[in-house]
Amino acid sequence: MARIRIDADRQVGVVDRKIFSGFVEHLGRCIYGGLYDPTDPSADEHGFRTDVAAAIKALDPPVLRWPGGNFVSNYQWTDGIGPRDERPVRMELAWHLTESNQVGTDEFLQWCEREHYEPYLCVNMGSGTFEQAQAWVEYCNAPAGTYWADRRVANGRVEPYGVKLWALGNEMYGEYQVGALTAEQYVAKARAFAKVMQRTDHTIRLVSCGKDGLSEWDRIVLDGLADLVQMHSIHVYTGSPDYWVNVLSPYQADRALRRMRALIDDVTYRRSIDHEITVAYDEWNVWYRYTEGIWEPSDQPPLEERYDLSDALAVATYLNIFVRHARTVGMANLAQMVNVIAPIFTAPGQLFLQTIYHPIRLVSEHTQEIALDVQVDGPTHELVETPETVHWLLPAPVADLNPFQMLDVAATRDVERSVLVLTVVNRDPSDSVPTTIELRDVVADGTGEAHTVTHRDPAARNDFDAPDEVAPRTTSFIARGGELVFDFPPCSVTVLRIPTVASRG
Repeated sequence: MARIRIDADRQVGVVDRKIFSGFVEHLGRCIYGGLYDPTDPSADEHGFRTDVAAAIKALDPPVLRWPGGNFVSNYQWTDGIGPRDERPVRMELAWHLTESNQVGTDEFLQWCEREHYEPYLCVNMGSGTFEQAQAWVEYCNAPAGTYWADRRVANGRVEPYGVKLWALGNEMYGEYQVGALTAEQYVAKARAFAKVMQRTDHTIRLVSCGKDGLSEWDRIVLDGLADLVQMHSIHVYTGSPDYWVNVLSPYQADRALRRMRALIDDVTYRRSIDHEITVAYDEWNVWYRYTEGIWEPSDQPPLEERYDLSDALAVATYLNIFVRHARTVGMANLAQMVNVIAPIFTAPGQLFLQTIYHPIRLVSEHTQEIALDVQVDGPTHELVETPETVHWLLPAPVADLNPFQMLDVAATRDVERSVLVLTVVNRDPSDSVPTTIELRDVVADGTGEAHTVTHRDPAARNDFDAPDEVAPRTTSFIARGGELVFDFPPCSVTVLRIPTVASRG
């Protein structure tokens, strides 16, 4: 029998709700045909699909990143303002498409206002200039009376939008990126962008462009921009047709966050930085099957990944990692929200929720404010070192990572100690794991809830004709005392919500 030990006094950090944020890029059918489609029966008076909006709303993402992604490195934001029938149609150089510019700054920001999301804008540091970035901040945030603010007023928006989160470019290290830079070149360019943007609005929060958290790029960039930025972005995508590599490769994020914690602590000490710097994991997901449209033009909509249950386990593991690193992660943005490597998949007049949707919704809904230290003892699995495992788990040798616990666990509680929430991923594809849950400093007291996503087949998927093939089920249980026993089903994600009171000694 496995054992999970949780001490309600052993806090590892405060969970920032922004770890449940999202990302919508002008890529494939994410915006056009996904978020926005004036021809769809569900479209509102602004052209945005109400069924998609409702599905996103249930995930409750606090922040949405826009407009890219690789797309942004050749994006001229001024193409997307003013009368729609006068906006230019441009060649889109990142994804080999065309950009109609029918959804631009005002459309996106006003949609965010209606849906109550905080926007997070990424500026063009590829083909763009710092003058263009400064103008964008002015357009979004300055009161009427200056050129770009008055352009906003002329376009129908009098009050400033007050956009606070701004990223200094996207993946500028990549040779595939328009205007790719070395780390040193990026620092010099980003400092010029940051200073003029902050002079335009001193209340904005800037995010430096990191890589994967494990590279020399991250060290150089963080050291060069720590005095100007509040967050440092890193990206990770994992996935594999090998079941065990697929469900275990999210530990790439765990290693990256441990290194980023050390880099942040080092630079803030050495340079006497007097403000907090956190990590923005502003692109993450499982993605390995569909790459049409990336390396060369394709007739197929790009990146329309279809997810199975094993992918849902991997996504839940990512979320557990972000919770366990609550001190370090200030934001995480699932890439992406609709159609493109996304939990929501649409066709004209209909949609279905992919397998990964359900753990995201459950963890977002039930995670509490205080992240707790967790000790797990139980069955383990050892990866065999193969080219596939080395590809996903470098630079750490597989031998240094083994053994992996079969159960991956994160725990949170509320400030009042009245609710304890556990998210438990059982990666065993065939066997349940009976588990004793040992509580310290609180005891269970009431009726608990277990929300479980599982299926007999790890490869099970949802589709238009089987939208609930993989769906959560909820059961209740009596929870009393300092020890509980729960049997976690094979190949499952379970969110346990346990009512608690302080223990008496």
